[in-house]
Amino acid sequence: MKRVLVTGGSGFLGSATVRHLLARGDAVRIFDLQDAPDRPPGVEFIAGDVRDPRAVARALVDIDVVHHQIAQVPLAKDARLLHTVNVDGTENVLAAAARIGVQKLVVVSSSAVYGVPDRVPIDARTPPRPAEAYGRAKLAAEERAHVWQQRGLDVAIVRPRTILGAGRLGIFQLLFEWVRRGRPIYTLGAGNNRYQFVHVDDLADLCLRAERQGPGIWLGGTTAFGTMRELLVHLVAHAHTASPVRPLPLRVTQLAMDWTSRLGLSPLAGYHALAYGRDIWFDVAPTCHALGWAPLHSNDAMMAESYDWYCAHRAAVFAQRNASTHRSMLAPRILRVLDWLP
Repeated sequence: MKRVLVTGGSGFLGSATVRHLLARGDAVRIFDLQDAPDRPPGVEFIAGDVRDPRAVARALVDIDVVHHQIAQVPLAKDARLLHTVNVDGTENVLAAAARIGVQKLVVVSSSAVYGVPDRVPIDARTPPRPAEAYGRAKLAAEERAHVWQQRGLDVAIVRPRTILGAGRLGIFQLLFEWVRRGRPIYTLGAGNNRYQFVHVDDLADLCLRAERQGPGIWLGGTTAFGTMRELLVHLVAHAHTASPVRPLPLRVTQLAMDWTSRLGLSPLAGYHALAYGRDIWFDVAPTCHALGWAPLHSNDAMMAESYDWYCAHRAAVFAQRNASTHRSMLAPRILRVLDWLP
């Protein structure tokens, strides 16, 4: 039985990773700023800030494997916070793991490190080229991991596509509210861009499988996906609402998204404006072959699951407080924007 630490274990991906580790029979500890009300029995919780080296050191005592999933997400829109949590915090975890001699450390990064790639699919030949603060911070965190790899620490890096699954909120709450109310929903441009997601359980499975290999970089995404427009049309059909899918001019909308974000009228950040209207998808065949990994969920299935969960738990979502970003409702002022739209 392994003793495993999940940093960010109260979050959306972290909670799924904890479930998978328990199913494998491991002893699990969570390190996070706040506890989750659905923390499984028998899972230890240590409260602390990843920016505090002493708190990180306490969390790693007697640990064999670390899944490092704490992250400040793009919604923060604070370059300094993105750096101190995602870069300095990762350095603290890496240094503490090296000191105590952990067997393996799996760091979850992001597809934002690629910015908007020149070609798809993204694969091992695609150079990272982040175009905004979140992507730059995640790439800087990876660079810290590479330094510790050279010092002998066994670190795997997982780069996932956008994560979906039951319980996923954040910016997706806007989409789900639009669809639930039968309001128009929008693509950036014609919506003919192929856009890949990954299910949270498929990603958690990938993270566990990454323990079995030496240092490396693994790309995670579904193998069953199409265009953004197709995904939205299928979601509306699944929801049995009358939401029309309307295109917005890509460049003008990107500018509008940027300004409304700066003014606090939109939860969207720089990465969202850059990415959602573009072709972005991974070639995951090398990951599947090397790790024996097979993603089980399609774009359509995971979006429908996420929407159904939201509708079934909407009242509880509006009542909850202090959840992680991807498990939290949007600010009320953001949701009120829905009432102004045609």
